Amino acid sequence: MLKRLITLVGLVVMLWFGVWNFPAWTGEMATGSQIFSANCASCHIGGNNVILKDKTLQQSALEKYLDRYNEEPLAAVIYQVSHGKNAMPAFGGRLTDEEIRDVVTYVLRQAEQNWKDS
Repeated sequence: MLKRLITLVGLVVMLWFGVWNFPAWTGEMATGSQIFSANCASCHIGGNNVILKDKTLQQSALEKYLDRYNEEPLAAVIYQVSHGKNAMPAFGGRLTDEEIRDVVTYVLRQAEQNWKDS
């Protein structure tokens, strides 16, 4: 119960800052690209998904499959990367908060561009 409350409070804080102070939560694209290559590309090369074909990192799939993505994309992807879900492992214990922000910034910008630069 306490863990859920802490998670909820953390999500509310991320939503608050994400909505009203988005630039403070954005990370570095170059660093995010490196982190993605080292940690995510084996399953998500080019924004695809080699394990669950439909659950890609394309904008439409993020909108469809991630909770609250349509309300706050940044917080939704940060939560997914931090906590994992189903076949995706949690990276909250492996990556720092800054590294997660960097890789999420990279993923969101690549999704906006349809993964053309990957």
